[in-house]
Formats: sequence, structure tokens, C-alpha cells
Amino acid sequence: MTATGSSEATVGHGELIEAVDRALTTRGRAILTGPTGAGKSTLAAVVADAAARRGQTVLRLAPEAADRHIPEGGAAALLAGVPGGVLDGLAGPQRTAIALLRREADAPRAGRDHVALRLAVVEVLRALAAAEPVLLVVDNAQWLDEESAALLRFALRLTPPEVRLLAAECAPGGAPVAESLCGPDAPVLRVPPLGADEVAELLARRGLPARLAGRIHQASGGNPRLALALGHSLAEAGDGCAHHTDPLPVAGPARAVTRRLLAQTPARVHGTLLLAALAARPTTALLRRAGRPDAEAELAEAERAALVTVAQDGTVAFTAGALPAALAADAGWPERAAGHAALAAAVDDPVQAVRHRALAVDRPDEELAAEIAGAAAACRRRGNRALAAELGMLAAERTPVDRPREELARLVAAAEDAGWSGRADLARRAAGAVLERDATRADRVRARLAVIDAAGQALADLDETFAHATADAAGDPALLAAVRLRVAWKHNLSDGDPVRSVAAAAEAGELAAAGGDRVAEAMALTVRARMGRILGDPGAEEILAEALALPAPEVPLGMRNAPQYLAVRHALFDDRLADAREQLMVLLPAVERTGSAEDVFEVLRSLTEVELRSGRCAAGTACARRALRLTIEAGLSPGPAWYVAAMAEYTGGSFTRAAGYARRGVRASEEERDQVFLSRSLHALGLVELAVGETVRAVATLRRVAELEAAQQVVDPSVLRWHGELAEALVAVDAPGEAESLLDGVRPVAVELGRTGVVAALDRARGLLLSAGGEPGAAVALLGSTAEVFESLGLPWERGRTLLALGRVERRRRRRAPARAALETAAEVFTAAGALPWAALARESAVGGTGRGGAGRGGAEAGRAAGSGALTEAELRLAVLVSQGASNQEAAAKLFLSVKTVEARLTRIYQKLDVRSRAQLATAMRRQ
Repeated sequence: MTATGSSEATVGHGELIEAVDRALTTRGRAILTGPTGAGKSTLAAVVADAAARRGQTVLRLAPEAADRHIPEGGAAALLAGVPGGVLDGLAGPQRTAIALLRREADAPRAGRDHVALRLAVVEVLRALAAAEPVLLVVDNAQWLDEESAALLRFALRLTPPEVRLLAAECAPGGAPVAESLCGPDAPVLRVPPLGADEVAELLARRGLPARLAGRIHQASGGNPRLALALGHSLAEAGDGCAHHTDPLPVAGPARAVTRRLLAQTPARVHGTLLLAALAARPTTALLRRAGRPDAEAELAEAERAALVTVAQDGTVAFTAGALPAALAADAGWPERAAGHAALAAAVDDPVQAVRHRALAVDRPDEELAAEIAGAAAACRRRGNRALAAELGMLAAERTPVDRPREELARLVAAAEDAGWSGRADLARRAAGAVLERDATRADRVRARLAVIDAAGQALADLDETFAHATADAAGDPALLAAVRLRVAWKHNLSDGDPVRSVAAAAEAGELAAAGGDRVAEAMALTVRARMGRILGDPGAEEILAEALALPAPEVPLGMRNAPQYLAVRHALFDDRLADAREQLMVLLPAVERTGSAEDVFEVLRSLTEVELRSGRCAAGTACARRALRLTIEAGLSPGPAWYVAAMAEYTGGSFTRAAGYARRGVRASEEERDQVFLSRSLHALGLVELAVGETVRAVATLRRVAELEAAQQVVDPSVLRWHGELAEALVAVDAPGEAESLLDGVRPVAVELGRTGVVAALDRARGLLLSAGGEPGAAVALLGSTAEVFESLGLPWERGRTLLALGRVERRRRRRAPARAALETAAEVFTAAGALPWAALARESAVGGTGRGGAGRGGAEAGRAAGSGALTEAELRLAVLVSQGASNQEAAAKLFLSVKTVEARLTRIYQKLDVRSRAQLATAMRRQ
């Protein structure tokens, strides 16, 4: 197995590999089960390779489907790998039996000495086990011929415990062959599907775009083989630039995997599965009405094969989104048409009935086309713009050629519905069809704007679309205003240039006023206010107030671009969290009615931030998960959702999961060249690194944030609050001068703009700087007052972080009682807020600081810190490493420092602790 394969096998399966090893060590037997493509063979190979590296003898057997019909063929293949020297020690009849088997595995069995053969296999295994443990790996056990299985069962009953067996089997209803080999009490370990995080990691290791991970996880159901096949297909179909909403090309390797998955059920089940694939909301009752009287029994078989799940109310869901596409693609047109016709008569939703009737025919029909267009309008009113786009395309396709005006109107409407709902694939199809026809310039602009709107954060590659839209809109102020508005958004998102964004928005506003479009005028003012806030313009609030004064009953360009929503963002930036939450609760049902997934996501994003900062981490995490689920289902740009998920995990979940989400957000934003959320995901990653003590990495990551923010000309420090964290990280890596310069530069700006919460965060960093500089008294006073400021602002999580810093400073002063009080209060604050990882961090610090012993490495280091005098955090980490025997070179590699820096820092440590050697340092650290 290649190193790459071994590396990929561990993605999401590290604990399973350990469980297999434990089972083999303690029980001598283990069974791996799971569907085709789950990774059983790869995992078995990883376990086998590890056993070989430990000096064990590994015998491998991996029969294929055709091998089931070759009696004793599996035994022959197994014995072919036995060294010849082992066979020399066998008795004559046994040696002869093996020789005949190895030479004539497919010859008639009559006349062979089968007793001698069985005893020979026993003796071979005993001889191998006498020298070293033996691991017998039987992969694809379901294809092992019956005679070989019987021979192995006999042999394994008579071999010593040093002979271990790992059997891997694809068995939908259990593990019959593997169980017969291993025995009924053998541990059965099912290979679980990969989670979304793990699919993202798997794709990253193959160099596939991170932004596809959510879609591929949904389409593959976590099946590694299918995920990789789909990833390669999507990337190749888009020449490496596939969009996250592109149709799934279930072809080539992906088609082969889906067919093997479906082959686990009888052919009679596939008719029911096809109907379920064609239905929008399949249920057992619907399938019965559509002509499948045995739907429950057939679906039960499919459920045992892990192809579908059937809920208690009868709702049917495919475990992998690619399965319905594969079923439909493999069915012929007559079969699909018959299925849609049956469903049209069975569904109780008039819109779905029309959809199925449209899909059951392939000829133009104006009466049907008009009916489909009416259904699309109904979906638009309901807020289901994605389905409206699909129906609009169907209506255009069913329109007779002698009605070009109706066809064009339906295509333009479909494009706009697709743009609104983020369906980039449909928007491009509809827009392409519009541009191929004799369309007016206005219709051409509307089609191109739909493509731009559907692109989400990925606007960087649409310069040509913008240019054509501008040319077509020439002479029409209202159309030009719409184009320039989107140019303003692009300048911010993709170019990271708020100055150009303001200029484009100002031009859009003038054009909108000239064209009488008050809504677009309000949107243009909103962009100016948003960019003004970024640039530190004190007049930004006045511009926002002007935008709010304009009438905007409907928001055709999205609530996320409306002044009402920007007012929420400003309240959030100003720490007016109660006001922000109240307004969001009004906006949420409104955007859910509009049918814009991006609008709903934006509201959920802000609601997540409000809940987390308000100390309601459970509610914030729920909003983040909902936002992530919506992003995957609607095919939105994933970078923003992964950033939101990272912040939710960082605040109230798991630092490890937070880092995973943040890294994926970074990759996705880099791929889409989204400068705004690249900064945010890097900020989230830097926060996690700082929290877990990876301060050198945190400095590097947060410096990237600083560089991006500088390039984007961001002045207001309340928009993305990275300054205090970077200063804290710089203090931790013993760079107080740089930290002081950063704080001195940003604090006056925050004070002048009235950003009280930002000033408090900077003061927390200043307290740590004072402590590191030998002014612990001043540090304690400043941190104490800062904690009170955060409490008055209603920011419990920030208050807890400040108390945690205060406790650590007191601990370094050897003031155990105040340290313990601050740390225990921090733990209480975090616990009340639901900030679980922070509560654990505070409790661990409190235990370490009171001499009761720490939990793990963090607690041990905290205990040492209690008596290590004026050592900084950076010096303490180096002292711990050196006291544990690390050389200067090893410590430098571990801490990402130069050897020269380690030597200089070690000299200061010796001076502070009054020691002269490594031995004395180790003694001093043990006494703490």
C-alpha cells in the first residue's frame, strides 16, 4: 500500500483502527463490515501493514466475485504466499496435498487427500506461529468459495492464539461468511460513513477543491470511494474550477461505485428505488399509490443494504445523494417517463403533479407549458425559488417553437429565480439559452445579473460577465444601477477594495435616482454605509440613516444587501446585542418567506454571533449548524458557513473541530478568492491556535489577518476584532515590543470611534503585556477593571476570558488564593454561558495553580507555572521542554523558533530561576 493510501485510510477512522488492533490483541479475531466503498479493504491493509512492521507474519487473501465458483481457490491463493521452507517440514502426504493444490487449484477435486490438506494447513499455521505471531487477513470474505471457507474454519479451530484473523466483508444483512470463520463471539466492527469534516480532509489530501466538500459529502453519504470518485468527476468536469452547485456528474468511477452499491439489493427492489429517486418527497404511502404494493418490504431490503433510511412516518431518504441520480441515469427514457406519470397521479401536491406530468413527456405543449409556468409562479410566491427555477426551465422546454416571446419570458424568469436561490447551474443554463435567442438588451442584462447573483462569494472570475452586462445596460440608468451595484459588491468581496466599492456604489446610487429605482438607491447607500464603517468614516451612520429612510417594501436584490440588515450588523459591531437580536428575530421569518437561501444564511450568521457573544452558546451553536446545513442543501459558497461553524465550536464546542472548520473555510475562501471571509476564517483559526497554546502558529496566522485587513484598508477595529488576540500571541512568544506597538497604534482609533468593547479587548492584552514586563500589580488592576467593563457590556464570554487571564497572572505572582478565585469565577462564567471548552480550560488552570495536579499536559504546565516566578508563557513552555530532556534543536523545532532564539531565551530563564545548568533547571521545575 502506498503512503498516500495509508494516510487516507486514517481519515475519520483512527479510532476504528485502534479498535481493530485491540480486538485482535485481546480476542484474536475481528470482523470489519460495511457497504461497497466504505474503506474496509484499505483499513484491513493498514492493519496488516502495521502488523508486518511489528515483525508479525501476515498472510493476505482477497478473493473476487468470480472466485466463489472455484473450489478451494481461496486456500490455494493463501498458501501461495507461504515461504517454501515452512512446507519442507511437513509430513509427506501433507506436503503433497499442498503441492497439488497450489499447482492444480482449478483441477477436479476427486482423488485428492482432503484430510491431509486440512492437517497441512493446520501445521503451516502452527509452524509460522511458533516463530512469530501470524495475522491472517481475509478481505472480501463474501466471495470466498465454500470449500476454502470450510478448510479455514477447521484449521483456525486447531491453531494457537498467536494466529489471529481479520475478516472484512460486504454483507448488507450481517456478516455470515466472516462470522463463520471468526466465530459468533468475534467483535463485529462496522466501518461508519465519513462525516463532512472527514470528507473535506479526504478531498484535501487528494488536492481537490475544499469548496466542494459539503456537496460531495451529501452526494456520497460519507462513502470514501464514492466521495473521491465524485470529487474527481466534479473537478474534471469544471477543468479544476467546478462550482459548488454544479450538477453531479455520476459517470465513470462514480457510476461504477453507485452500481455496486445498488447491486447489493435484488433487481425487483430497483423499481421501487427508481420511483423514490424520481419523487421530490418520497414516502412509502406515495410509492404504494404509484403502483408499488410491496414498497415497505422492498425498502426494508434497501435499508438493510444501507441505501435508504425509512423514518417512522414512512419518509424515505437516500443515504447518498448520488444514488437517485444514478438510478435515473441508468433507467431508460420509457422507464423514467412511466415513473413520472405514475407519480403525477399519486402525489397530493398540485405543483409536484404538474412537475411530474411535464417530466413524463418530451414534446412541446403550450397548454402544459402555461400550466408549468403557473406552478413556477406559485412556488415563487411560496418562497421556493429553486423549484420555481426548475419549473421555469421545464416550461421553456415545453413551449412550442412558434411562441418565442413566451419561451424567452420563461427563460428570463427561470434565470432570475435561479440567481435568487443560488442555483448557479440553472442560472447559467437559463442565461445561456436567453443569450442564444433574439432577446432585448434588458433581458440580456437580467440573465447576466442572475448568473452574477447565483455565484455567491465567487465573483472573481466573472469580469467578462460584468463587462457584457455593462455594455448591454448602456443608456438605461436603472439597468446600469443594478450592474454597478454588483460591481460594488465584487470590489469588496473579491478585490478587497472598499474605496473602489464606495465609488461604484455612489455611481449606482446616482443612476438609480435618475432611473427612479428607490430600492436600488437604498441599496447603493447601504453599500456606502458598509464600506464607510470599514474605512472608519464617522459619517457612515448618517448614510445608513438616509438609506433606512427610503421606501423599500420589497428587496429584489436580497435582504443581505438591505439597510435594515446593515443596521443589525452595526448594532452587533457596537455590542448592542439585545437590539441586534430583536431586529434579527423580525428579519428571520421575513427572509424565510422570500426564498433566498443566502438571505436566510446571513440572518442565521448574525444570530449565531449575537448568541455566542451574549453567552448563549447552545443557541448559537444550533444556529451555526442550521446555517451549515442550509449552505450544503442550497449549494451556497461554503467558506462563510465554515467560518460560522468554526466560531461556534471555538466558543462553545470543541477547539479541535473549530480548527478543522476554520482550515476548510480558509481553503474554500482562497479558492473562491473571497477576501472578506478569508480574513474571518484565518481569524477563527488564529483564535483556536492561541487558545490551545500554539502561540507561534497563532502569531503567523493572525499576522496574515493583519496583512489582509491592511490590504483591504480596514480602519474600524470593531468589524473583525483581531488586534487584541495578535497582541496576546506576541506577548506569549516573547515579542513585547511588537505587541506594544500594535496596541499603541489601534487603541486611539478605537477610542475615537467609541468602540468600548474593542478598547476592553485591547486592555486585556495590555494587562498581559504589563505582566510579562514585570508589572504584575498594574496588570492585575487593569485586568480586574477590564472584566468589569465586559460585564457591564453584557459580554460574559469576554469577561470569562479576562478572568482567565487575571487568574494566570496572579498564579505567576504566586498569589494562589486570588488566582484560584479568578479562575474558578471564570469557570463559572463560562459554564453558565455554555462555553464548554473554555470552562474546561479555566478548571484545568485552577487545578494546576492550586497544587492539586493538572489534567493532562495543560494541567501539569499550569502547576509548574505556579512557582516559576516571572517566566513568561513562552519562557515557561521552553523551560518545561528542556527540563524534560529536549535539546536546543528539538525545542526549537517544537516551538517553531530558531536555535539562536532558544539559546537566548534559555539564558533569561536561567537568570530568572537562578540556575546554571539543565540539571538544575529540571530540579527547579520539579519542585514547582
